[in-house]
Amino acid sequence: MEEVNQMNKEEFVQKVGWVFEHSPWVTAEAWDCMPFESRENLLQTMISVVQNADETKQLALLRAHPDLGTRLQMSKVSQKEQAGAGLDRLSKEEFEEFVSLNKMYVNKFEFPFIMAVKGQSKETILAAMKQRFHNSYEEEYNIALREVFKIAEFRLNDIFS
Repeated sequence: MEEVNQMNKEEFVQKVGWVFEHSPWVTAEAWDCMPFESRENLLQTMISVVQNADETKQLALLRAHPDLGTRLQMSKVSQKEQAGAGLDRLSKEEFEEFVSLNKMYVNKFEFPFIMAVKGQSKETILAAMKQRFHNSYEEEYNIALREVFKIAEFRLNDIFS
């Protein structure tokens, strides 16, 4: 953390800004709270930034995430995470099911299905998509934010491991 605490804002955002998908504003705002005692303190600070952001910013953060299991253009780190869960090796039928579920989900909630896929399989992700589709907007919005925080934690651990 000593190295991180010595970074200027630009260096900090460049090194850590990607942990929240296409949303470096989270890291930029967290920088104002330096110094960080630990990786956990940094994570909690960034989570607080998101939790204290208005709904417009939170929705933009959720909408910055790619659909799971599709072949849309996404960040390298998202590609790697999805590949780790086998989402890059879907059969034609599985792919079509993911595309269909993603469309239904986005039509209902107006943001993509978000799940921290590290340690998951395509089967567990598909089951979660089917189950979570029945949630209320508020339930799913809160789950999606918690999943974003898990993703950020995994990514921070990758940076600082």
